[in-house]
Amino acid sequence: MTAAHRHDAAVARYFEAWNADDAQARAKAVTDVWTADGRYTDPLCDAVGHEAITAVIAAAREQFPGFSFRPAGPVDGHHDTARFSWELVNDVGGSAPVAGSDVITLDAEDRIRAVYGFLDRLPGTGV
Repeated sequence: MTAAHRHDAAVARYFEAWNADDAQARAKAVTDVWTADGRYTDPLCDAVGHEAITAVIAAAREQFPGFSFRPAGPVDGHHDTARFSWELVNDVGGSAPVAGSDVITLDAEDRIRAVYGFLDRLPGTGV
């Protein structure tokens, strides 16, 4: 598998976890995507382990019902690290009130060890 394909595949699985509507599907996706001691951190949270990461995703889904996370450009990566931008898009109207950029690190099995998230646009903040 090429490095580009490896990174693209990991990011696609990452979005599947963030877009899972069902609690069981979300928990399974997180388990499949992250290592057991995987970490997700951004300016609003720092979560370690499958249960904590699943809870962060569930909270985001509850805060923004009817929205989906989508890539906002290509994945760029090298070695075990990739970066990409994303938007949180309203499924009906297409608006994207939230956007950010993430950097991920992968293990030898292409599971995510860590996500370092940056929020580029938030509603009501002028950012």
